Amino acid sequence: MSDQQRSETPFANADVQWLDLIASARQWFSGPYGQLMLESQQPLIEEELARFFGSYMLHYGPFAGEPPRVEQIQHCVRVGAPFAGVDIACEEHAWPMTEHAADVVVLQHGLDFSLSPHGLLREAAHSVRPGGHLLIVGINPISSWGLRHVLTRDALHQARCISSSRVCDWLRLLGFALEKRRFGCYRPPLASRVWQQRLAPLESWAGAWQAPTGGFYLLVARKLVVGLRPLREPRREPMGALVPMPVAKISRCDADKSAT
Repeated sequence: MSDQQRSETPFANADVQWLDLIASARQWFSGPYGQLMLESQQPLIEEELARFFGSYMLHYGPFAGEPPRVEQIQHCVRVGAPFAGVDIACEEHAWPMTEHAADVVVLQHGLDFSLSPHGLLREAAHSVRPGGHLLIVGINPISSWGLRHVLTRDALHQARCISSSRVCDWLRLLGFALEKRRFGCYRPPLASRVWQQRLAPLESWAGAWQAPTGGFYLLVARKLVVGLRPLREPRREPMGALVPMPVAKISRCDADKSAT
């Protein structure tokens, strides 16, 4: 067995359907289309990660390449399916981390190639400490890449391509506040390197305007700190209007008689 075949062979038992999905995704990302996608998003991810500090960063992504690394974060741990390059093998809906274990969690196309996106997002959110950040990279369905996802029959066709707006709704329910939404990879999915180079100016032009038609989106969300809720003062029931009490009228003559 060659080194390439060995690296694409899972080293632990897991859901067969999930392993097949991740294996197909790893193969697609190692091809020309996947490499173009990863190369386009690497600078944006590193630019955002450069703002963060901490001890641990968790990375989940269905590809064989190296995850982005930053000097300000001491340890980068890669979790995911049991393939070569993964530090901690685990199911997508059952991460072996304690709550608030990481300062930053990166889901790089994890939701795209997932059997249970809600379960994966819950595990990632559970691992972020209060005040920490969650970065999500996904394929934009409103783009030429999203169109290819519908028309093609390769591994990209298996991607979910969840819209950024829907992911933002999920994050809000999990207690996160969206800080930034960025787009990238405006070049269409063409395998020819020549055409990719010719269309390279699209990246700088459309990227400067941040047009929402890029091939991928990058969401940066911060986990809200849960504090004490101030107690409300008990509601006082409104008192009715004061009603004047009847007073007996005494005449001056009656008053004089009573005095004698």
